[in-house]
Amino acid sequence: MKHVYAFESSSESERYQARISRFTQKLSDYQCYLEANFELKEPPEAFVWTSEELATTVFSKLPIPAFTNRNLIYISPDLDGWRQLFLRQLEDKHVPEIRPYYEQMPEAQVLTIAGHELTHHLDLFPGGFEDAREDSIWFEEGMCDYLSRSFFLSNDELQKITEVETELVSQFQEQYGTHSLNTFGQESYSGTLTSIMFDYWRSFLTVKELVERSDDDILTIFKAYQHWYNHEKTISLTDYFEI
Repeated sequence: MKHVYAFESSSESERYQARISRFTQKLSDYQCYLEANFELKEPPEAFVWTSEELATTVFSKLPIPAFTNRNLIYISPDLDGWRQLFLRQLEDKHVPEIRPYYEQMPEAQVLTIAGHELTHHLDLFPGGFEDAREDSIWFEEGMCDYLSRSFFLSNDELQKITEVETELVSQFQEQYGTHSLNTFGQESYSGTLTSIMFDYWRSFLTVKELVERSDDDILTIFKAYQHWYNHEKTISLTDYFEI
């Protein structure tokens, strides 16, 4: 994969060069891991490292500065920007046990977001980027989070983000949790930042539950998902997995 810098000035590019270089090596290791274990056969052509402003106003209109567009992954390496974004998702909730986590969020969490986008390219996911993403995409989104976080985070870091997102689901359940997880699809991205992230939190936690239930046999979970996708869509994916 190539790594392309798309900033409006050379000084901005230089500001993030060291972090991008660290990320580049670690993403290369992750790419090899996915190729060896999870059928990453056609990786994207490039990561496009850019600013939050360009990612959310020029390259897309999404409120989150990380996304895949065909064979390119766009992402901001601005750690402070990501911290501020995740603080905004707390809205007006009084969560003193969570706010400090996002204020001091480690660099590795941004790396997991880059890894999440790379994981979308696995051949184990049926369909492709050309298909309308309307049908129970929670599994793919949650698995992308799970695989990336499990690779890049320590056990303690993984446990911490699990605790944070479990609490956030509890905090926002009444406001944003009235719909089934199965409805998580393209229309979800027209909501607020927090309503979008709410379904990502639920997706990750649900996939983590599936992995733990299967004694960490991730490939068996993929096979079950593929069977549902190809043969069992008369029932919802959550009912199929009995969750």
